Amino acid sequence: MSIFNAIILGLIQGVAEFLPISSSGHLSIMQNLFGLTVADESHMFFDVLLHLGTLVSICLVYRQDILDIFNDCVTLVTTSDQKLREKSRLGARQALMLVISTVPLVLVLPFYDMIEELNSHTVYIGMILILTGCLLFVSDKFLPGKKNGKNITVLDALIIGLCQCVATLPGLSRSATTITAALCCGVDREYAVKYSFLLSIPAVLGANIVSFVKMFSYGFDVTNLPAYLIGTAVAMVAGVLSIGALQLIAKQGAFGKFRYYCWGAGFISIILTAIL
Repeated sequence: MSIFNAIILGLIQGVAEFLPISSSGHLSIMQNLFGLTVADESHMFFDVLLHLGTLVSICLVYRQDILDIFNDCVTLVTTSDQKLREKSRLGARQALMLVISTVPLVLVLPFYDMIEELNSHTVYIGMILILTGCLLFVSDKFLPGKKNGKNITVLDALIIGLCQCVATLPGLSRSATTITAALCCGVDREYAVKYSFLLSIPAVLGANIVSFVKMFSYGFDVTNLPAYLIGTAVAMVAGVLSIGALQLIAKQGAFGKFRYYCWGAGFISIILTAIL
């Protein structure tokens, strides 16, 4: 793999992973139509590294939230001081909701290989990108909610988690799906974005573990390592910038405007598949 290809793929991963436009869909389109390889056996290691790069992006941006949740969980378990336990309940509650939203991903495991196979069907990905645009259109129709970490319910967390399961389909944006689900449940826009990104940590980590295990059966070419590392660094930096951009966009209530891009990308990929 050339360094140029690695940079392009890292940029696509970093931007599309967090903006509601589907990183998996874009990477598959670039691979299928333009030959920029990332997901075949010889480059499985690069696929793992790209996702690790975007995982680091989330941890950097939300490091204080992650630390607060962790500290609150530890405090609630280890102290008997009622005042400290009361203060720690918010973080512990958020952790519980994230766990509830993550558990449904187990339902996807039996279908993992089948879902991966869909990456090679560009027309299908184009159609799902159009569906993502429709989700974003719907997201703009919800009135501003008032729920946040203090009052999000178990049912809300479960609904968001089930929607995240559906979003494992290539071309269907995980962030668009989970944020729209949260908005549908009455969660306020800023917390919906934060919850979606925090929820992606166990999801991306789990997917990486599966990919990492598969990678060992294929191996990787060590001569590609410099390109891989450069692409990963690009994905991490682009991811940090994309998260910041989406936070700002959500505050302005312009989240749903990405629908135009998804509709355009979906139709163009279908047309290019027919031509090429």
